Amino acid sequence: MAEITVKDSVFHSVGELPEVGTQAPDFELVGNDLSPVRLADFAGSKLIISIFPSLDTGVCATSVRTFNEKAAGLRGTQVLNVSMDLPFAQSRFCGAEGIDNVVVASAFRSSFGEDYGVTFADGPLEGLFSRAVVVLDEQGRVIHTQHISPNGTEPDYEAALEAVREQAA
Repeated sequence: MAEITVKDSVFHSVGELPEVGTQAPDFELVGNDLSPVRLADFAGSKLIISIFPSLDTGVCATSVRTFNEKAAGLRGTQVLNVSMDLPFAQSRFCGAEGIDNVVVASAFRSSFGEDYGVTFADGPLEGLFSRAVVVLDEQGRVIHTQHISPNGTEPDYEAALEAVREQAA
């Protein structure tokens, strides 16, 4: 289990992020139109998975906006934003913010959080996701991870993008 700082307290996730070099756990999430979003949907593309507690927090919203902006210039790469927000809230946020270069999906009826080790096991955010980034190559192998602590900080965008760039070299 990972330790994540939230404000001045330390809380725990249900497990650890998948290890670099391993095959990413399969998943089925719910898209904004209520259709399934599966790992297989991204086969043949590099994939940046941005995981966070909720779009209703400033840092989470900023990370979605930033990855949306940076994704526009990435060839052969997709970005998937995952939270426990309901698809209706995600759709409303993306429409209001002009988010159209990334996929946003809900894990509200999925084991994604447990499979990726990001569900808070304790504390006031118990049941929501900790902030993390997992980058996959075209075959679905993990090439980069970051479990972000303190939870209120933005991901290291450049490290995620560099992992993608290194795969292109």
